[in-house]
Amino acid sequence: MGQKKPEEMQESGMEPCTGHREGVCTVTHILFICHGNICRSPMAEFIMKNLVKKAGMDDRVSVSSLAATRDEEGNDMYPPARRKLAQEGIPFAPRAARQMTMEDYEQADLVIGMDEENRRDIMRLTGGDKKHKVHLLMEYTDRPGEVADPWFTGDFDTTFRDVLDGCRGVLKEIIQGKR
Repeated sequence: MGQKKPEEMQESGMEPCTGHREGVCTVTHILFICHGNICRSPMAEFIMKNLVKKAGMDDRVSVSSLAATRDEEGNDMYPPARRKLAQEGIPFAPRAARQMTMEDYEQADLVIGMDEENRRDIMRLTGGDKKHKVHLLMEYTDRPGEVADPWFTGDFDTTFRDVLDGCRGVLKEIIQGKR
């Protein structure tokens, strides 16, 4: 679990810290990454936030998402991704895609990419995963692999299922104290 001073959490744009122990924030910050931050990673962000809230853990888990590239910088979530979340009853909010920085890596406890290309991009952006924070979302399921990019496949149903299963696995590890 990350140990951040409350003021560091607020300065970084992460959700305010509500879990303190001796002046140190005890929130686990999860950062989801995909190519452009308009389909998979924002879907993961809002699915995970929903799961965390339902589990009553929103004071212990902070969730955000960013891009591995600048291709979609400033753009909101892709409309078919928003439609899929709405269809599944997952609350979401307008947002703007932004590329991950080294500071984002440093402030996260888990950096979770969707595919091997994302992992390579994260390694390039951070100079390597020296703190062993980088994982792929499907590692948290019983079917490791990649979350296919619905921008290319058009299959938002499969992407939603894979992201939901991965987020459930991440939350399970947090609840079990493995993260």
